[in-house]
Order: sequence, then C-alpha cells, then structure tokens
Amino acid sequence: MGEAITERDSLPVMETLGVTTLVSDSGVTRYRVNAEEWLVFDKKNPPYWAFEKGVYLEKFDTLFYVEASIEADTAYFYNKQELWKLMGHVHIQNLQGEKFDTDLLYWDQRKKKVYSDRRVRIEQPDRVIFAVGFESNEQLTKYTFFETEGIFYVDEEQMAAAPAPADTLAPVRADSIK
Repeated sequence: MGEAITERDSLPVMETLGVTTLVSDSGVTRYRVNAEEWLVFDKKNPPYWAFEKGVYLEKFDTLFYVEASIEADTAYFYNKQELWKLMGHVHIQNLQGEKFDTDLLYWDQRKKKVYSDRRVRIEQPDRVIFAVGFESNEQLTKYTFFETEGIFYVDEEQMAAAPAPADTLAPVRADSIK
C-alpha cells in the first residue's frame, strides 16, 4: 500500500481514454477533438486539460465545413485563458490547403490568433517558406512570417521571354515576403 495523496492538484479530476468529442461555442459546434488520452487538472494553477499522448483537432465554420485541422504530439488547453499550447510534431492544414509544420504553436482563442516563435515550415502550392516565428488569424489565411527564407518556383520560359535590363534587376530578399 502506498501513502495517501494529500495534494489534490497533482491528480487529474478526469481521465478519459479513446476520446472523440465535439466542442460548442454559444450552442454552435465549433471543434472536434480526437485524443488517445485526455486529462483534466482543475486544481492546478492555472487549471488545464492535457493531451500528452497526442491530439487531432478540427475547427468548423458555421456550416460545419472544416476550416483548419491541427495535429500535435502533445497539447495543453488552458481553459480560463482559452489558450492552446501544441508541442512536438505540430501539423496544421488550412482551408486553402497550405500546410504549416513546427514544434511549438500557440492558439489564443480570445485574441483569435495563432502564433509561434519557433522554426516553422509553410508549404504553399507555389513555394515553401521557412521562418523563425509567425503569427496569423485563426483561419491561417492572413499571416506574417519573421526571419524568413524559402524556395520559390520560377517559370524560366516566361522569364526568358521578357528579360529585364540588367541594371533594373535587384535581388529579392526572402525576409521581405509576408
């Protein structure tokens, strides 16, 4: 027999395995969450939900179309702050099919903002961008990258057809792209 646990904050108030749940906001279903394990710590300061064995989340618009999907190895949701902290192999796909990959991401639901200060890889149909840090709206449709670099595809036939005079060519800095 072990000693009694006197510190209630070290135990989850709820432990659920094999979770699929829908989360609503003002009576409208907004999210679907799938997780192997969901722990709720209501006595921690601040209280939070823990998804330490991974989480997959879909965000719906008002017509239940998936606006974005998020997958992470580990996630914490601080319900009083309405803040998600996603860690590990974080993969996001927005409605335009753009893919975001990083190892740390925050989603502030109050401010309707997604951001990271870590290295992020963004795959778009015509380019791949690498950055250290970015911030975006919740839909990941309007974003700003920091410390950027990237791979940009150039149509060489089109460039050869209309060359610019040599004195008007100027290098394009990848960190100027937003």
